[in-house]
Amino acid sequence: MENESLTSKLTSKSQAVIPRAIRRKLGIEPGDRIRYRVRGEQVIIEKVTTRNVKDDPFITFDEWASAADDTAFADL
Repeated sequence: MENESLTSKLTSKSQAVIPRAIRRKLGIEPGDRIRYRVRGEQVIIEKVTTRNVKDDPFITFDEWASAADDTAFADL
């Protein structure tokens, strides 16, 4: 999959589905967080884990970490 090219379509809300092959490669599932890194004309997508979350003072606060909260605050 190193040189494979995959595409997805942007919705009217500027959302895109990450292709299954990419989700499997990154090991991401619904509810996981991803990070976008821009390097020149390229965008790198990576799974966010507690190991690579840096300088987040709120990482230990999980009282607002439910699926209902994610839905309620999705537009903020």
